[in-house]
Amino acid sequence: MRKTKMLAWTDEWEESYSQEEKILKEVLRNELVDIFHIGSTSIPTIGYAKPIIDILIVVKDIENIDLYNNKMLELGYEPKGENGIAGRRYFPKGKDNRTHHIHIFQVESEQIKIHLDFKEYLIKNPVEAKKYGELKINLTKQFPNEHNKYQEGKQQFVNELADKANEWASQRRFP
Repeated sequence: MRKTKMLAWTDEWEESYSQEEKILKEVLRNELVDIFHIGSTSIPTIGYAKPIIDILIVVKDIENIDLYNNKMLELGYEPKGENGIAGRRYFPKGKDNRTHHIHIFQVESEQIKIHLDFKEYLIKNPVEAKKYGELKINLTKQFPNEHNKYQEGKQQFVNELADKANEWASQRRFP
């Protein structure tokens, strides 16, 4: 059973992302369009995060990513296919003690916009980010050994934030 571990935000997460970014850019260079650090470790104003680096990779053709499964395994990433999100390729690293999650989508996937808008919204709205961090801390205390309950406990708030982020982003794009 995965435990939920929450830490105060640290610059080390940016360094960890940068190191992994270099490796992944080299491995996926023939398919790579762009790469981003996402999730709570990429947003200092949240204040807290599970020490897992989330990486969003944009590629030319998602079907070709399956050809990289063996190389990803060599790097410690477990190929999980779509893992519940159509059009995604998901690769966690670290088994029950995860260190990284890679989310790969093809260019023009709506999921790319959703993830990047969510991040940008929380960066630009530190009060909302702080509320999210406080919720994460409270849920971690409440469910330290029940990761699924931790996830369930934050889902409604995350959905509300995603809706706000989407509205905020659409107003910025079409004034």
